[in-house]
Amino acid sequence: MKAKDLAFMALFIVLITVGTFTTIPLPLCPINLQPFFVVLAGLFLGGKRGAFSVLGYVLLGLAGVPVFTYGGGISYVLQPTFGFMLGYILAAYIIGSVSSSGKTTVLRFTMAGLCGLAAIYAIGVAYYLLISKFYLQSETGIWTMLGSLLLPLPKDMVMCIPAAILAKRLLPIIRSTQDKTKIEENKNA
Repeated sequence: MKAKDLAFMALFIVLITVGTFTTIPLPLCPINLQPFFVVLAGLFLGGKRGAFSVLGYVLLGLAGVPVFTYGGGISYVLQPTFGFMLGYILAAYIIGSVSSSGKTTVLRFTMAGLCGLAAIYAIGVAYYLLISKFYLQSETGIWTMLGSLLLPLPKDMVMCIPAAILAKRLLPIIRSTQDKTKIEENKNA
Protein backbone atom coordinates (compact mmCIF):
# COMPACT_ATOMS: atom_id res chain seq x y z
CA MET A 1 0.00 0.00 0.00
CA LYS A 2 1.09 3.50 -0.75
CA ALA A 3 1.28 6.34 1.75
CA LYS A 4 -1.73 7.94 0.06
CA ASP A 5 -3.81 4.78 0.67
CA LEU A 6 -2.78 4.71 4.32
CA ALA A 7 -3.67 8.40 4.69
CA PHE A 8 -7.17 7.80 3.27
CA MET A 9 -7.62 4.78 5.53
CA ALA A 10 -6.56 6.84 8.56
CA LEU A 11 -8.96 9.58 7.50
CA PHE A 12 -11.84 7.11 7.55
CA ILE A 13 -10.80 5.79 10.97
CA VAL A 14 -11.13 9.37 12.21
CA LEU A 15 -14.44 9.91 10.37
CA ILE A 16 -15.94 6.71 11.79
CA THR A 17 -14.83 7.77 15.26
CA VAL A 18 -16.39 11.21 14.81
CA GLY A 19 -19.54 9.52 13.47
CA THR A 20 -19.70 7.40 16.62
CA PHE A 21 -20.11 10.49 18.77
CA THR A 22 -22.19 12.54 16.31
CA THR A 23 -25.85 12.00 16.97
CA ILE A 24 -28.79 13.88 15.54
CA PRO A 25 -31.54 13.70 18.17
CA LEU A 26 -34.86 12.48 16.84
CA PRO A 27 -37.83 11.04 18.68
CA LEU A 28 -37.66 7.25 19.18
CA CYS A 29 -34.44 6.74 17.24
CA PRO A 30 -31.61 9.29 17.08
CA ILE A 31 -29.43 9.26 13.99
CA ASN A 32 -25.85 8.14 14.58
CA LEU A 33 -23.45 8.86 11.71
CA GLN A 34 -21.16 5.87 12.29
CA PRO A 35 -22.86 3.60 9.67
CA PHE A 36 -22.83 6.50 7.19
CA PHE A 37 -19.03 6.74 7.37
CA VAL A 38 -18.66 2.96 7.17
CA VAL A 39 -20.66 3.05 3.92
CA LEU A 40 -18.48 5.89 2.64
CA ALA A 41 -15.32 3.95 3.57
CA GLY A 42 -16.45 1.08 1.37
CA LEU A 43 -17.48 3.38 -1.47
CA PHE A 44 -14.35 5.54 -1.46
CA LEU A 45 -11.67 3.03 -0.50
CA GLY A 46 -12.97 -0.13 -2.13
CA GLY A 47 -13.45 -3.52 -0.52
CA LYS A 48 -10.04 -4.37 0.92
CA ARG A 49 -8.90 -0.90 1.97
CA GLY A 50 -12.35 -0.04 3.30
CA ALA A 51 -12.41 -3.21 5.40
CA PHE A 52 -8.86 -2.57 6.64
CA SER A 53 -9.83 0.96 7.58
CA VAL A 54 -12.79 -0.22 9.64
CA LEU A 55 -10.66 -3.02 11.09
CA GLY A 56 -8.18 -0.33 12.16
CA TYR A 57 -10.99 1.51 13.93
CA VAL A 58 -12.08 -1.68 15.73
CA LEU A 59 -8.51 -2.60 16.73
CA LEU A 60 -7.93 0.93 17.99
CA GLY A 61 -10.96 0.59 20.24
CA LEU A 62 -9.99 -2.88 21.43
CA ALA A 63 -6.52 -1.53 22.27
CA GLY A 64 -8.20 0.76 24.79
CA VAL A 65 -8.64 4.01 22.91
CA PRO A 66 -12.19 5.18 23.74
CA VAL A 67 -13.47 5.33 20.15
CA PHE A 68 -16.53 3.15 20.79
CA THR A 69 -19.79 4.54 22.12
CA TYR A 70 -19.17 3.11 25.60
CA GLY A 71 -15.38 3.47 25.71
CA GLY A 72 -12.87 0.90 24.55
CA GLY A 73 -10.72 -2.01 25.63
CA ILE A 74 -10.68 -5.74 25.00
CA SER A 75 -13.63 -6.28 27.34
CA TYR A 76 -15.77 -4.47 24.77
CA VAL A 77 -16.17 -7.81 22.97
CA LEU A 78 -18.65 -8.68 25.73
CA GLN A 79 -20.83 -5.67 24.95
CA PRO A 80 -23.93 -6.80 23.06
CA THR A 81 -23.38 -4.09 20.43
CA PHE A 82 -19.85 -5.26 19.54
CA GLY A 83 -21.31 -7.47 16.82
CA PHE A 84 -22.20 -4.33 14.89
CA MET A 85 -18.49 -3.40 14.87
CA LEU A 86 -17.70 -6.80 13.35
CA GLY A 87 -20.49 -6.23 10.85
CA TYR A 88 -18.95 -2.90 9.87
CA ILE A 89 -15.76 -4.63 8.74
CA LEU A 90 -17.61 -7.06 6.48
CA ALA A 91 -19.95 -4.30 5.29
CA ALA A 92 -17.09 -2.08 4.11
CA TYR A 93 -15.68 -5.02 2.15
CA ILE A 94 -19.04 -5.87 0.57
CA ILE A 95 -19.83 -2.23 -0.24
CA GLY A 96 -16.45 -1.69 -1.85
CA SER A 97 -16.68 -4.91 -3.86
CA VAL A 98 -20.25 -4.33 -5.09
CA SER A 99 -19.73 -0.65 -5.89
CA SER A 100 -16.58 -1.22 -7.93
CA SER A 101 -17.92 -4.07 -10.04
CA GLY A 102 -19.73 -2.00 -12.64
CA LYS A 103 -20.75 1.48 -13.66
CA THR A 104 -20.44 4.20 -11.05
CA THR A 105 -24.07 5.16 -10.59
CA VAL A 106 -25.99 6.40 -7.59
CA LEU A 107 -28.22 3.34 -7.84
CA ARG A 108 -25.24 0.94 -7.76
CA PHE A 109 -23.71 2.81 -4.82
CA THR A 110 -27.03 2.82 -2.96
CA MET A 111 -27.51 -0.90 -3.57
CA ALA A 112 -23.94 -1.54 -2.39
CA GLY A 113 -24.71 0.39 0.79
CA LEU A 114 -27.87 -1.63 1.36
CA CYS A 115 -25.94 -4.89 0.89
CA GLY A 116 -23.46 -3.67 3.49
CA LEU A 117 -26.26 -2.78 5.88
CA ALA A 118 -27.61 -6.31 5.54
CA ALA A 119 -24.23 -7.61 6.75
CA ILE A 120 -24.09 -5.09 9.61
CA TYR A 121 -27.53 -6.00 10.87
CA ALA A 122 -27.19 -9.76 10.34
CA ILE A 123 -23.97 -9.97 12.36
CA GLY A 124 -24.91 -7.24 14.83
CA VAL A 125 -28.34 -8.60 15.71
CA ALA A 126 -27.14 -12.21 15.99
CA TYR A 127 -24.23 -11.17 18.25
CA TYR A 128 -26.50 -8.96 20.36
CA LEU A 129 -29.00 -11.75 20.91
CA LEU A 130 -26.30 -14.29 21.77
CA ILE A 131 -24.48 -12.04 24.26
CA SER A 132 -27.73 -10.82 25.81
CA LYS A 133 -29.19 -14.28 26.30
CA PHE A 134 -26.16 -16.39 27.14
CA TYR A 135 -23.64 -14.01 28.72
CA LEU A 136 -25.83 -11.32 30.29
CA GLN A 137 -28.73 -13.76 30.77
CA SER A 138 -31.26 -11.12 29.85
CA GLU A 139 -34.89 -11.85 30.58
CA THR A 140 -36.03 -9.62 27.71
CA GLY A 141 -37.86 -11.52 25.00
CA ILE A 142 -36.25 -12.04 21.61
CA TRP A 143 -39.02 -10.20 19.75
CA THR A 144 -38.70 -7.18 22.03
CA MET A 145 -34.94 -7.11 21.48
CA LEU A 146 -35.36 -7.52 17.72
CA GLY A 147 -37.83 -4.64 17.63
CA SER A 148 -35.45 -2.28 19.40
CA LEU A 149 -32.43 -3.43 17.38
CA LEU A 150 -34.15 -2.99 14.02
CA LEU A 151 -35.59 0.43 14.88
CA PRO A 152 -32.62 2.32 13.35
CA LEU A 153 -32.64 0.21 10.15
CA PRO A 154 -34.92 2.51 8.08
CA LYS A 155 -32.84 5.62 8.81
CA ASP A 156 -29.64 3.68 7.99
CA MET A 157 -31.20 2.60 4.72
CA VAL A 158 -32.10 6.20 3.87
CA MET A 159 -28.55 7.34 4.76
CA CYS A 160 -27.23 5.13 1.94
CA ILE A 161 -28.71 7.59 -0.58
CA PRO A 162 -26.72 10.70 0.47
CA ALA A 163 -23.61 8.52 0.81
CA ALA A 164 -24.15 7.28 -2.76
CA ILE A 165 -24.70 10.81 -4.10
CA LEU A 166 -21.58 12.06 -2.31
CA ALA A 167 -19.49 9.19 -3.66
CA LYS A 168 -20.85 9.67 -7.19
CA ARG A 169 -19.86 13.34 -7.14
CA LEU A 170 -16.49 13.08 -5.38
CA LEU A 171 -15.01 9.87 -6.77
CA PRO A 172 -14.40 11.31 -10.27
CA ILE A 173 -12.60 14.29 -8.72
CA ILE A 174 -10.45 12.06 -6.52
CA ARG A 175 -9.66 9.71 -9.40
CA SER A 176 -8.68 12.55 -11.76
CA THR A 177 -6.39 13.95 -9.06
CA GLN A 178 -4.83 10.52 -8.61
CA ASP A 179 -4.38 10.16 -12.38
CA LYS A 180 -2.62 13.55 -12.55
CA THR A 181 -0.37 12.52 -9.67
CA LYS A 182 0.53 9.26 -11.43
CA ILE A 183 1.38 11.14 -14.63
CA GLU A 184 3.64 13.51 -12.68
CA GLU A 185 5.31 10.60 -10.89
CA ASN A 186 5.97 8.86 -14.22
CA LYS A 187 7.48 12.05 -15.68
CA ASN A 188 9.78 12.44 -12.69
CA ALA A 189 10.86 8.78 -12.70
